[in-house]
This record gives sequence, structure tokens and C-alpha cells, in this order.
Amino acid sequence: MTGLVERRRDRVLAGLTALSGALLLAFLLGRGALRDAGFNSHGALADALLHGRLWVEHCPEIDCALFEGRTYIIFPPLPALLLTPFVALFGFPGFKGFVLLGLCLSGLSLFAWSRIFRALAVERRQALWLLAALAFASPLYQVTLRSDGVWFFSQTVAFLMMSLSLWAVIVRGSLPLGGLFVGLAFLCRQMAIFYPLFLLVLALPRDRPLLANPAAVARSAFLAALPVAAAIAVYCAYNAARFGSPFETGYAYIHNPGQDSFIWHRITETGLFSRDYLLFNTLYLFLQGTHFTFSGPRLMDLVGFDKAGTAILVASPWLLLAYYARLDRVFWAGAATIAVIAGITLFYHSNGAEQIATQRYVLDWLPILMVLMVRGERPPAFAALPLLVTWGAVANLAVVTLLSVYKL
Repeated sequence: MTGLVERRRDRVLAGLTALSGALLLAFLLGRGALRDAGFNSHGALADALLHGRLWVEHCPEIDCALFEGRTYIIFPPLPALLLTPFVALFGFPGFKGFVLLGLCLSGLSLFAWSRIFRALAVERRQALWLLAALAFASPLYQVTLRSDGVWFFSQTVAFLMMSLSLWAVIVRGSLPLGGLFVGLAFLCRQMAIFYPLFLLVLALPRDRPLLANPAAVARSAFLAALPVAAAIAVYCAYNAARFGSPFETGYAYIHNPGQDSFIWHRITETGLFSRDYLLFNTLYLFLQGTHFTFSGPRLMDLVGFDKAGTAILVASPWLLLAYYARLDRVFWAGAATIAVIAGITLFYHSNGAEQIATQRYVLDWLPILMVLMVRGERPPAFAALPLLVTWGAVANLAVVTLLSVYKL
């Protein structure tokens, strides 16, 4: 009888998640078809590259660099290179398919994860719940929804490349191929540079000592390092061509016109990195709940939403199940990599700034956490996975719906 009741409950949760997912997908398709203005800065850079320039004629968004009288897109160039065929065909800003293209890229990410779950022997039912979690109850949905913005499109591409690096090692058993995808991810998001350590440990056979065959390990690591080194060389050459130094990314010349914004005050008064940001970023990463702003004499008029986001454990509580990850050398390598990436961003001037109901920088290390979470036996606590995923999807839908209805 208990098993029958649990199955019925899971069917109810599956129905709620499916309905929420369908509506969230409808919002995404609607935004892609009706609201994509085509002013993504990567599109402007793609247009510049097609005309033989590294600089753009004007900054379509904010966070551009002004250097020697020219305007540059400060972000790594791979997303712009990916866009060149579309911009060549439709022009800029004629191409208005950033959100729909982001949807295709996120779909490829989900397909890669379905292969990863199968290779890690994740039971089919749990794998479906985890895919639903990634699609509708993780930061991936929000960055896909906002792919018409340069920051979000970068993360959509980067998440695919990071996911493919894990797919290459887990499914294909190829560390060099994993290194290639890490290099491509680095050309979207610099934080990907910390992935090779985890991939190397992940690639080692479980039943052998860490250095049982040091020559083979060294050879594999060398082959994997080649594409990563090539990506670093490309990025350094790109920086040197723009700013005269291989290590100048453009942040020193950033020009943010929003002088009333807290980001502008932070950059000009405190700097890009500071320990002063630690408290704010930590609270928003782990504790800050979903926060709406009300106004009016009776404090009943919904007028805003906290664009600094919602804590990841509030918006995506299913990640709490990572507590039950198997403790072995792969875990410690993954935990160290996550700690380095997350630790750096906690001292950064922005925690993601304009984001809705999530913490989008989590995407830089979420692929690693996902692997740690599903390796080995899943304990009885994983019975809560459907409930936690449903909460994340329904809450996400509620926020997106309210923002759409009230045009916030």
C-alpha cells in the first residue's frame, strides 16, 4: 500500500513538473519569437569580425571597453564566432534569433547529459527527473530565456562546452577530447580553465592507484593540455591585438554608462574584486529568498523584483542531494575545483547582477556538481528528488509568470 501511495504522489509531481515545463518552454519560445530585439553584443562583434575588425562601431548593451577611441566587446570571442554564419546571413541587428539559438544550445546540453547519466548507470526515472531539473529548475533556464543578452548567451554556450568536456571523458573515455571542449569553454567563460584537474582525476580508472601508470597519465594529460594551451594562446593574442597586452582583457577600460547603478559605484569606488563583496555574494548564493518589492500607501502594489537573484538552494533545492555524493578522490578533485571557481566569484563585484530567480554563476561549476551527485549508489534520500525538482520548476514558473503579467 505504501508503494502505491508513493507512486501516485510521484505521478502528481510528474504532472505538475510537465505542466510547468511546458509553460516555461512556451514563455521561452514566445520571448524568442516576439521579444528578441537582436542587439546582443556578441552579434555586434560577429558583424565586426565579418568586416575585418576587432572593434565595434557602438556598444549595443553595457560593459564595453573604450580604448584609444575605439569600442570593444570585453567578453571572450567564441560566442561571436558561433554567430558569424547567422549574422552573415541576416546582418546585424537583422538577426533576431539569439533566444531560439540559445534554446537549441541548451537542448544539446540536455542531450549530452542524458548520455552522461546513461554512462553513469543512473536509473531511467531518476535521469528524467534530473534532466527536468536542469531544464526548468536550474540557472540554465534563466540564461536561456535571456540569451538575447550578451552575458546570458555566453553562459549558454559555455555550459554546453563544459558539459561536453564531461561527456568526452565519461562517455567517450577521451581526456584529449575533454581538453578540447575545456579550451572552447574557456573562450566563453574564463572560469573553465580550472576544469582540467577534475577531468584528469575523473579519467583515471577507479580500481587503480592514482599514479599506477605515471607515464600513461602524463601522456594523456599532455594531449589534453594541448587544446587548452592553444585556447589560452588564442585569447592572449586576441587581447594583445585589441589592447596591446596579452593579459589585458578590457576590464581595465570598461565603460558602464549607468552611473546610478550599484555596479557602476562598485567598479569605480571599490574595484572589480574585493573582500567587501563577500557578505553580499555569499548571502545571495546560499540564503537570499525570492524577493518581490511592493509599494503604495497600503504597500500592496507589486513594483519590482530583486534582480540580484535568488539563492541556489532556494531556487534549485534538488542540489541539496549532492550532500550524499560518494567521498573518493574524484569527489575531492571536484570539490576543490568548485571551491576555487565559486571562491573567486564570491569576491567579484557582481554576483550576476541582473538575474531572475537564480544565481547564474553557479553554471560555471554546476556540471561538476552534477557528476559528483550521481556517481555510485543513490541513497534513500533521493526519493525526495521528484518533490524538490517540482518545487524548483513550479516556483520558477510562478516568478516568470508574475514578471510577465506585471511587466517587471
